Amino acid sequence: MTFRKPMLAALAAAAMVVTVTESAETASPEMSAQLVRGKYLVQVAGCNDCHTAGYAPSAGKVDESQWLLGERVGYRGPWGTTYATNLRLAVQDMTAEQFMVRARSPPRPPMPWFNLVAMRDGDLKAIFAYLQHLGPAGEPAPAYVPPDQTPTGPFVQFPAPPPGAKP
Repeated sequence: MTFRKPMLAALAAAAMVVTVTESAETASPEMSAQLVRGKYLVQVAGCNDCHTAGYAPSAGKVDESQWLLGERVGYRGPWGTTYATNLRLAVQDMTAEQFMVRARSPPRPPMPWFNLVAMRDGDLKAIFAYLQHLGPAGEPAPAYVPPDQTPTGPFVQFPAPPPGAKP
């Protein structure tokens, strides 16, 4: 019976290698785990909900090759109109450290930057590695539109905050 435990351990290790390899075929073994973690974080942190066209309405049924390419639908509110960035283009010339600074810097609404501030450095580095792994693709998101101008494309209108609310 002592043969069984080592055999089960070997099978479990092999299964993990196969899973990691399927998710990150070209990465080194050390990077594979980081890429798998980055993909997981992108999914559970809701990055695709805004940064991948059609992701939320399709319940996540968007091919991974189309992930994080930005969105042409604007988010309009008292701050103006913002667009979800094409993250794959945004990171192509960044270092991991530059990405971490940007991820922790408050952008315009409705980006929930406070969630990124709460992430550990290793989590942000894993997201960065995953974005780098996906590679640049797509077009840049439309430019910011100031509050006194109306965007030309589709947008979601956010109401003004209630009186006395802090921005």
